Amino acid sequence: MTEIPDETDSDPANSVPAAPLARREPLPCRQPKPSEEDPEAPERVGRIIASPSYRVASEDPDFLQSDDTRGLRLLLDYLKPELALQRHGVERTIVVFGGTRICEPAEARRRVDEAGARLAAAGGPQAAPDLAARLDVAERILAGSRYYEVARELGRLIGEANDGDGRPTTLVMTGGGPGIMEAANRGAFDAGAETIGLNIALPHEQYPNPYVTPELCFQFHYFALRKLHFMQRARALVAFPGGYGTLDELFEVLNLVQTRVMKPIPIVLVGVDFWRRAVDFDFLVAEGVIDVEDRGLFWFAETAQEIYESMIAWERNAQAS
Repeated sequence: MTEIPDETDSDPANSVPAAPLARREPLPCRQPKPSEEDPEAPERVGRIIASPSYRVASEDPDFLQSDDTRGLRLLLDYLKPELALQRHGVERTIVVFGGTRICEPAEARRRVDEAGARLAAAGGPQAAPDLAARLDVAERILAGSRYYEVARELGRLIGEANDGDGRPTTLVMTGGGPGIMEAANRGAFDAGAETIGLNIALPHEQYPNPYVTPELCFQFHYFALRKLHFMQRARALVAFPGGYGTLDELFEVLNLVQTRVMKPIPIVLVGVDFWRRAVDFDFLVAEGVIDVEDRGLFWFAETAQEIYESMIAWERNAQAS
């Protein structure tokens, strides 16, 4: 009878540790049941392996996209950027919102010239009223393109303020897209500072602007989780002229501060002429649907220096009170 060595009695000092993956003798499960034992076994095993139920849960896209796992997706949508922001030591942000259509002045001028040429070729406003309307919008965008430069300058001021001032690092955070968001990220990029972009997955393809720090550019599935991250570290909100997205984010923050679900922060609306026409806050007060003190939750500004200095003054007053 062959004697089987008892490896459990070997001296640990002289034993060779087991290999991490390889075995001297393969386990029985390493091979499927052979056809010699059951001719139909290989085909049955193939069907089992191909079944969605056999997929590892974390590698099963159908399972992960099901209604039943929405809670897990919400958690992951929050957790991935949260851990990255923690690793980078991000504690404070200044959030900048604004229209995606407000481009830099040179591009805005090019679009006006192009729209004007098309209108002229079509025979003028009476012959092509739709092209005349496009030219009018292009001229308005050109006039508003000054805000691109204001946002870029603001981003630069915030980025430069992080250099040796002894205060916690404060990073520019935007939605990561074009227009005003691009300008604010670009200004921080110009200053050599890190800058954050919270992009959102949409039915149509979109791209982040090129000035966001790659390790701090995130793409969300859920708007709600994106909003949470906008506000979680926010020390101020700056809202430039914009459309539905800008209005959505602005009123979200105003409501959170009004109800004190969120502690008050500086809220600056850039461009008094735009905002007084876009939203009649005084009318809301007169109608009694908001209070006078709610009208005082924000103020207007025009220049980057004015925006920046007013935020610093607000924070200084808050610390003193």
